[in-house]
Amino acid sequence: MTEAEFQIVKSIGFVLALASAVAIQRWRPHRILAGSWRTNSGLWALNALVLGVVCAGCACTISRWASGTGWGLLNQTAVSDWLAIPVSVLGMDLISYYWHRANHRIQLLWRFHQVHHSDPDYTVTTALRFHPGELLLALPLRLLGVALLGAPIAGVIVFEVVFAFANFCEHGNIDLARKIERGVGRVLVTPALHRRHHSREARLLDSNYGTIFSFWDRLLGTYGENRSDTRIDTGLPGIEGTLGTLRILSLPTQGVFRGE
Repeated sequence: MTEAEFQIVKSIGFVLALASAVAIQRWRPHRILAGSWRTNSGLWALNALVLGVVCAGCACTISRWASGTGWGLLNQTAVSDWLAIPVSVLGMDLISYYWHRANHRIQLLWRFHQVHHSDPDYTVTTALRFHPGELLLALPLRLLGVALLGAPIAGVIVFEVVFAFANFCEHGNIDLARKIERGVGRVLVTPALHRRHHSREARLLDSNYGTIFSFWDRLLGTYGENRSDTRIDTGLPGIEGTLGTLRILSLPTQGVFRGE
């Protein structure tokens, strides 16, 4: 698979994931929210441009290189693709968990990550709300993860698509039925679990770092229970209302915003 084909498949998966999450949000809304879709979609367009210029298909290139040189865990053990794909998804999701946790613990990283948490309206488009600085800082770690795992191209694509779907859904203004939420939440991150993570309260903010699987938080001591019928005030103290794109981009230089 070429880098161009990789980008096309990943883009199709991204669009399908977004459309699915929006449909679920409209079907099962949690609250009536206006959403910050203009600001968030503007940031996404900027990030797509920046990452497209810097490293459009790097993950595909790194995966092919690792396969050709026998580099990485999966290439050293010569497992089948049927096993390599789920191991790739698990491994890269665990790396994402630790990266996310670091963004909350290291002040320099938090300055960029707080852009994501500054959205007062918790909707599907919140998943698009990232400072380009954060994504550029995360890029070397993600590529290193692909190399260390020796993740095959198919594994990287499956991870990217599943990660996008999970990211959109858990940021959705979505209210799940109690039985579904309880069952799904044992393995996967639900909107209610991640909504807790976007709370204005620091004691709730510092929990539930997972993106796809909720068991990382359970195993590593950062899990916090939450249900759809619990009211969570999202956003950051000191930041009120919808911020414009220029204010958002300058937020890392304006201080550290988080509750006590």
